[in-house]
Amino acid sequence: MTTALGRVRGLGSAHHGVTHWWHQKLTAGTNVLLMAWLLASIAMLPAYDYATVRLWLSSAWVAIPMILLIASVFYHFRLGLQVVIEDYAHKQSRFVAMVLLNLFTAATAGTAIFAICKVAFGSNA
Repeated sequence: MTTALGRVRGLGSAHHGVTHWWHQKLTAGTNVLLMAWLLASIAMLPAYDYATVRLWLSSAWVAIPMILLIASVFYHFRLGLQVVIEDYAHKQSRFVAMVLLNLFTAATAGTAIFAICKVAFGSNA
């Protein structure tokens, strides 16, 4: 026989849900703003050939928002998939799934940021 308090004790909030939710909402907002900027910027290009886009991306006024967009999109992606893994993955495979998610997100975001930096700093390779 336990009291209602005894049944609930230890099963309350971990105090991380609000922070996670807030980060998802902030990244969603920044994704909307940065994607609107990207679409408007691309629409205003005079041509869509390789040389024009490369010259456009080599500007710091374009490379910095692009890097911010990549960081925001991949962080939002990671937060969303973390919720899916926590809610639906078996307890035994959650840790492995989270490690793989973090590795995949870091590798792909890092590759995209590296490519932007390579174009922005004028590498010929």
